[in-house]
Amino acid sequence: MQDAHGAQGDPLTLNAALVGRTYPSTPAYVVGREKVREFATAIGDLNPAYHSVEAARALGYSDVVAPPTFAFVVAYAGSSQAAMDPELGLDYSRVVHGEQRFSYARPIVAGDSLIATATIEAIRSVAGNDIVTTRVELATEAGEPVVTTTTVIVSRGTAEDPS
Repeated sequence: MQDAHGAQGDPLTLNAALVGRTYPSTPAYVVGREKVREFATAIGDLNPAYHSVEAARALGYSDVVAPPTFAFVVAYAGSSQAAMDPELGLDYSRVVHGEQRFSYARPIVAGDSLIATATIEAIRSVAGNDIVTTRVELATEAGEPVVTTTTVIVSRGTAEDPS
């Protein structure tokens, strides 16, 4: 459990008592074929397996495969539960994205029905900024693990008044 000070001894403005808190699973998100195609197009990835059922099936998948970062579309609902928890005390207007990691058990494919379960992994303070790490487990409704996302966000500290 994180104490009331970060690694540099800076006082935390966020509630470190929430480290380890797991939030209720989100409602199921059914991965749509067109959503996968739209996402792949938006990121400029023309991989045929992301756009063509035939190309995906030729690779052994049941439907189009989602690009690896598509997981964030589903995970966002879970990580938002943590970030918007009033007990955390996060001013989201001061947040910048720090880092994003994905650890896959298997690719996401169109037709998957996924739930997201978020946990606050860490809260620390560095140089006057609070840093929150959340982990979101994405699994099928049947409980099959699909991907774990880890998100690091930085809540920028306020500049001290020089007067």
